[in-house]
Amino acid sequence: MQHSERSKMLGEMPMTKLVPKVGLPIMVSMIVQALYNVVDSIFVARYNPNALTAVSLAYPVQMLMIALSVGMGVGVSSLLSRKLGAGQRAEARRAAWNGLLIEGSGCLLFMIIGLFLAPTLLHLLVSDNLQNAESIREMGTTYLSIVTTFSQGVFMAVLFERMLQATGNTVNSMLTQLAGAVTNIILDPIMIFGLLGFPSLGIAGAAIATVTGQFVSAGIGFTLNQRRNPELRLKVSDFALDTALLGGILVVGLPSTVMQAIGSVMNVGMNGLLSSFEQGNAAVNVLNVYFKLQSFVFMPVFGLGSGMIAIVGYNYGARNRARVYEAIKVALMWAGSIMLAGMLIFQLMPEVLMSIFDSDAEPEVARQMREMGVVALRIISWNFVPAAIGITLSNVFQAVGKGIYSMIISICRQLLVLLPVAYLLKAVFGTVDAVWWCFVSAEAISLLLSLLLYRRCDKTMLQPLDGTVRVS
Repeated sequence: MQHSERSKMLGEMPMTKLVPKVGLPIMVSMIVQALYNVVDSIFVARYNPNALTAVSLAYPVQMLMIALSVGMGVGVSSLLSRKLGAGQRAEARRAAWNGLLIEGSGCLLFMIIGLFLAPTLLHLLVSDNLQNAESIREMGTTYLSIVTTFSQGVFMAVLFERMLQATGNTVNSMLTQLAGAVTNIILDPIMIFGLLGFPSLGIAGAAIATVTGQFVSAGIGFTLNQRRNPELRLKVSDFALDTALLGGILVVGLPSTVMQAIGSVMNVGMNGLLSSFEQGNAAVNVLNVYFKLQSFVFMPVFGLGSGMIAIVGYNYGARNRARVYEAIKVALMWAGSIMLAGMLIFQLMPEVLMSIFDSDAEPEVARQMREMGVVALRIISWNFVPAAIGITLSNVFQAVGKGIYSMIISICRQLLVLLPVAYLLKAVFGTVDAVWWCFVSAEAISLLLSLLLYRRCDKTMLQPLDGTVRVS
């Protein structure tokens, strides 16, 4: 059987053309994804500063949901790319069905959380030290209940995006994400403020806009996969529960999920620490705003990484050592350039970035946030360039089936270094400004660990590749 046109592209196109060709559409969709996350927070902040705090404090649970869906999606994409690279197309289609089962199970878990556990979780996440704590809990419960109960959209959207990406079909993957993001951006002001004859739903409107966008993305992703992705088109005749394929997904997907879920634990820890300061509400909001803004820098690099997983996974499966090395080199150049540009923007224009989230309702709260945020953005952005290297190497580990390495790095960065250093800086200096340096410290140590693990991966997995390309 001859390789399909997309398979030839992954296996033969020069890397200087292939990496941007595969990565740019995902990067564009990730930027739009970041845009609608920011727009969501802008509208919520203008509606009520306490609503922004509520969304910020509910976000760790939402992060867990995204971590599970995306983490398992990474496992699916990695396995599919390797199967296609080895010429095992029927096996790849069966793997896609098993990925659907895994994503569906994750969806059921968060539906249970949304229906029964949201109030309990918000009670735990919202500190009594915060002003208007009870109101924040109520709004957070409303938001979290909706986005988790109706989580079917996000789990299915991620699955179909990753199936498209696994074959290098990143333009259609981009269309899938763009459709959901644009839907969310349009619906946000309508649902939150009650425009065009709709009632004003406040924070519930923000949640409804979010899940509606996710369902639109899932529907379009399914349609595009069935019509334009023949290598992985879902057919009932290909369905078979396969423990070996499930294991192949989980061996990469679970570490990737843990790696991303650790961000949720870090977020809870940082929110708890920042809540203890006198200006706790402002500090919590600054952290949330930072994560929204930095997504414009990090999301394109993550998008590049998604394309890189397909490229490296395919050529690793084909045992083409030279192309694996070339893909890593080109991806590092792209990621480093993006992160450097982001760092310069954060260093030179932090006032402009923070002013986007000013609250018309409470100008004094906005002033506190802006002053605190300017310092935070300038400090934390020093970690951007080292992060480019760490993210790229983490994608290499996932592409070759060593997701456990990525998990180790993430645990080190966000739990073993970042949180302890944050609490130490608070104890020693007693200021919010000092705490932000924990991000820089954590990234420096995780970079060193990434380089050490890559050296091991290179020696044991990449160097032994014989360069013989398999053709089915």
